[in-house]
Amino acid sequence: MTRILVVDDEPQILRALHINLRARRYDVDVAATGAAALKMAASHPPDLVVLDLGLPDLDGIEVIRGLRGWTTVPIIVLSGRAGSEDKVAALDAGADDYVTKPFGVDELLARIRAVTRRLGATADAAGASVRVGRHTVDLAAHTVTRDDGAEVKLTPTQWGVLEKLVRHPGKLVSQRQLLHDVWGPEYQHETNYLRQYMAQLRRKLEDDPARPRHLITEPGMGYRFQP
Repeated sequence: MTRILVVDDEPQILRALHINLRARRYDVDVAATGAAALKMAASHPPDLVVLDLGLPDLDGIEVIRGLRGWTTVPIIVLSGRAGSEDKVAALDAGADDYVTKPFGVDELLARIRAVTRRLGATADAAGASVRVGRHTVDLAAHTVTRDDGAEVKLTPTQWGVLEKLVRHPGKLVSQRQLLHDVWGPEYQHETNYLRQYMAQLRRKLEDDPARPRHLITEPGMGYRFQP
């Protein structure tokens, strides 16, 4: 059974999520402070963390960094901070997704299901083939093949962007993380590079590049591969 750690200083949110998650057969632990969350995660390692950023003792970003020091457990941020800077900071610190308060329980549950579905897929992605529309991306062979057997030629940089996204299906990958991992640490602000390369990938892989179904832009934050 999937164990979820919910971290929030609002008692009504903790209570509501505890009830809703238990009703859907999740094991649930709760914590109202960052220190309690880190202690709970160490003693009862969760499969997923739902984390508020506005905690009374530690900023949620520090909690993310504390967790990332020893675990890759998926983290969904739940916060009233709606600004893109806060979202990008959480993603860069290691969060997997971001839900803004006020939120619908159904939306949060959908995000949780999406994260838990991709746990296994991410674990064995090194030798996997991934479907992108009518194309097969072979991560081991570094090839992309259409259903008619024709190979789609990608440049090394195009492949780098695509690989980073498809290895984390459903996950929001920040612009800064993509630039760092594909171009290097000195390329932190060249978001125009990403726009250009994403447009190229969509022309090669999407049925309708103007209305992409798989290579999705999250404005001001980053990109997401939707299987």
